[in-house]
Amino acid sequence: MPASTDQRIAAMSIAAVYPHYLAKVEKKGRSRQELHQVICWLTGYTEAQLQQHLEHKTLFTDFFAQARVPPQASLITGTICGVRIEQIEQPLTRQVRQLDKLVDELAKGRPLEKILRH
Repeated sequence: MPASTDQRIAAMSIAAVYPHYLAKVEKKGRSRQELHQVICWLTGYTEAQLQQHLEHKTLFTDFFAQARVPPQASLITGTICGVRIEQIEQPLTRQVRQLDKLVDELAKGRPLEKILRH
């Protein structure tokens, strides 16, 4: 993935992307609560901590630097934006793309148990 993409992702805040995630899942009949469950699973944040990051417009760099990403996140594979997630070398870009993939799965109606890789 080009360095410019990595830099652009690092400069984005979770709050800038969150409304797009929410609109995508709600349009497909999923709830805000399910979206939060997915984000909290991937990051280890509580609901209150997630809200704090949204309010403070935390950059993805800091959002994932402070996160406790579970080992099961390595099971998130597939393609996002034409790139295989497991082949993305830059850790931050890979984590953001993993989040994108989880949101896509939620919007496509996949059961939460499968999305959360239990």
